[in-house]
Amino acid sequence: MKYSSDVFDVVVIGGGITGAGVARDCSRRGLNAVLLERYDISTGATGRNHGLLHSGARYAVTDRESAEECIKENMILKRIASHCIEETNGLFLTLPEDDINYQAKFVEACNLAGIRADIIDPKEALLLEPSANPSIVGAVKVPDGSVDPFRLTASNMIDARDHGAKILTYHEVIGMLREQDRIIGVEVFDHKEKETKKIYASIVVNAGGIWGQHISMLAGVTVKMLPAKGSLLIFGHRVNNVVLNRCRKPADSDILVPGDTISLIGTTSMNIPYDEIDNMTVTPQEVDILIREGEKLAPRLAQTRILRAYAGVRPLVASDNDPTGRNVSRGIILLDHAERDGLQGYITITGGKLMTYRLMAEWVTDLVCKKLNVSSPCTTAEERLPGSRENIEEINKKIVSLPATQRKAAIYRHGDLAEKLIDNTQLDNSLVCECEGVSVGEVKYALDELNVKSLVDLRRRTRIGMGTCQGELCACRASGVMRSTERFCTKRAKDDLSSFLTERWKGIYPIAWGDTLRESEYTAWVYQGVCGLDSVEK
Repeated sequence: MKYSSDVFDVVVIGGGITGAGVARDCSRRGLNAVLLERYDISTGATGRNHGLLHSGARYAVTDRESAEECIKENMILKRIASHCIEETNGLFLTLPEDDINYQAKFVEACNLAGIRADIIDPKEALLLEPSANPSIVGAVKVPDGSVDPFRLTASNMIDARDHGAKILTYHEVIGMLREQDRIIGVEVFDHKEKETKKIYASIVVNAGGIWGQHISMLAGVTVKMLPAKGSLLIFGHRVNNVVLNRCRKPADSDILVPGDTISLIGTTSMNIPYDEIDNMTVTPQEVDILIREGEKLAPRLAQTRILRAYAGVRPLVASDNDPTGRNVSRGIILLDHAERDGLQGYITITGGKLMTYRLMAEWVTDLVCKKLNVSSPCTTAEERLPGSRENIEEINKKIVSLPATQRKAAIYRHGDLAEKLIDNTQLDNSLVCECEGVSVGEVKYALDELNVKSLVDLRRRTRIGMGTCQGELCACRASGVMRSTERFCTKRAKDDLSSFLTERWKGIYPIAWGDTLRESEYTAWVYQGVCGLDSVEK
């Protein structure tokens, strides 16, 4: 058993967007904070959603409070996290089978929530988005967009670290340190060093999302979560450039979001037992629903290759017996366990959504500061995140030595932090991933500064393996670069490559038919037959 040499003001449990936001806000207010994540960042719901920059319109009719929170945070994020966001706008479409009368109710609800919603002629909507169903009978334009949750989380982590926070990935909380009616720290298992540690703090914040129920059990209090699984499909190229929604009450497969080089259709909603949250699979029935309903929004989906399927669990707090979880509020839940359960030093922040992470962090950090008698104000709504601080055109001029395609891709992913690639050598400019334009230099930057410990971590920082080939062409190259840094021995590099390909296969398996199946078999032959990776599992 090891003991931390530091005593922190705050321990933040959870490396998703909420935990990252809390660590950033705490550190900016001068608190000594440490963030603990059992795996890598964004491995939970943060990295398993459709990346929609909500205007709040989707919730305007059913959950006005959430809608108001969304539009306010929408405008803040566009200002402070511009390199993570694409302002595509969105269309809410009424199909012939939908009730056209719902459109007026929808627009009224949007206006009441402070969301601009303009009814436009269906012909104009088709000019804005040619991939939309030509049979639409109504259209409303709203300020939706797309956001990259991996970049957003990483940027919050970087800012937290720059302001003194400690970020410990692969550190799993396995117990709470308690003295009478107070939590005084946590016991963690370091998965990399294979050792147990004790870390002490004045306040422990549970930002574990759906896993918050288990974390609270360790503290001896009850937070009952409602696990609602949502499945999505990723298509091989951008079918649409404007977010497309069905103008009806939220239902399955009614959002088509463009993001980076692809489009995503989602989501389904199905309650699952709590003990299944770490082992979710996408069923053939869910794939059928997503394709069938998605084609109604954009008929071109029927002829578009599906890259992969995946599922996430919404961090909803159980409040009724709704069988789908759709009528549970997406609102923010802040639990002060001193007031609720008589347990000092422990706070839970949950509920909400990707769009409202910053507000959630502000709420919980306000409470932490109150308990610690700290009066520093929140600055996260004004201060831009790393990557969004400088003019992109200026950065483009600074790294003009990079080939144009790589330069554009690197700036798109890292914003002004792409300036760190300015000293790339000719070898550093060599491509590792053609699909996403990732260079050797960018891989080295991720290894040096973005807390990358595996190929899967590298995927979340650079999009290696997320393009059309799904790692077929780039995985071995990336593994070779990581091996060349001397942080990986040959055996570890080979095991890491096998794990990466297995993870890619899990997303391909639910949609493996036709050319996709043939290509996956070819990939398996290359890596098993040529590279000797007999441990790649299917």
